[in-house]
Amino acid sequence: MLIDLHAHAPHPGYYNQHPHWGPFFEQRPDGDIKLRVGHWILSLGSPERRAALKKAQAEGKKLDINQYLDRWADPKTRLAGMDAAGQSAQVVSVPSHCYMYWAEAEFGVPFAQKVNDVLAEYCSAAPNRLMAWAHAPLNVPHEAAKEIRRACTTLGAKGLVAGGANFGGLEFDSPELDPVWKALCDLDLPMFVHGYNQSVTWGEDANSDNYETTAIVGMNYDETKCFWNMINGGVFDRFPNLKVYITHGGGFVPYQLGRLAQTNPNLDVAHNKKPVLEYLKNFYFDVELHELPMRQAMIEVIGADRVLYGSNFGGSDAVRHDLTDGLRLSDEDLQKIRWKNACELLHIDPSTLVEVPKPSALAA
Repeated sequence: MLIDLHAHAPHPGYYNQHPHWGPFFEQRPDGDIKLRVGHWILSLGSPERRAALKKAQAEGKKLDINQYLDRWADPKTRLAGMDAAGQSAQVVSVPSHCYMYWAEAEFGVPFAQKVNDVLAEYCSAAPNRLMAWAHAPLNVPHEAAKEIRRACTTLGAKGLVAGGANFGGLEFDSPELDPVWKALCDLDLPMFVHGYNQSVTWGEDANSDNYETTAIVGMNYDETKCFWNMINGGVFDRFPNLKVYITHGGGFVPYQLGRLAQTNPNLDVAHNKKPVLEYLKNFYFDVELHELPMRQAMIEVIGADRVLYGSNFGGSDAVRHDLTDGLRLSDEDLQKIRWKNACELLHIDPSTLVEVPKPSALAA
């Protein structure tokens, strides 16, 4: 079995919610289709969409925006893709470009509710295979805590999805976020950390971020900043049972772990009561790295008990093959990464999961 915890679900049900922030999915003059949030336009696409655009342009056509929206709204499209990838289940989330922490609370709060309602309905088509991370307006912490509790109890969400930094000026070490940590601890559910394009917050300069740097480099930086701020800020001393899953192989954490551990005691100000390495029990990391030796090394540093499967299914940087292939692990450790750790962390009953043949078996 295989559970993918990093799988975004764009859905027309939560587009066009605000006259400025959108989010909008628009046809461009060159025939391409782009996401727009406020002034910011996403300039990073998937290889599949770029290939489709090239084909359409060669034929003098444009991409069909309604076709994209219809496919995203239909869970059967995702389930077919999961079958082709040999995946038993996914926990889907709103794309990080749409977190809306930078927007006014009057919009951000109902937008989070809308996202969670839409994704709950989407997942209801196959509840044993499709689950969701809750979205919350972290720039309004008390409202965020309320929405986390609603989404995870009433709607069945499996935890919180969050950016890595800058929640309307708040950071993960900000005491204002303590109600969020309390909600997650009360529910015994984790937070899934996925950075977002900081350039979306730059107003009229939003499209001056050359080469999508705040996404391709910045997300990993922000995810590492999450780890650093939460430990130095004493968050786990106040909430020792809080669990945090960082995607993209853990940002830069596993590869600079020794440096982080060595420099923390030398800071003039740090609020953690224990050494950095003792907080690793609060963290999980996934295998979404593009080189097999790096995946192997990350697991050896962190340990298979703290590693999950996440692929950014369908995204620009998704690794489009089984990320556990070629790993030198015992079968028990392999199954922990593929599905057992996820079941324990998210309280998923393994008996409800569907076994899907690996792609090679499907092809045969």
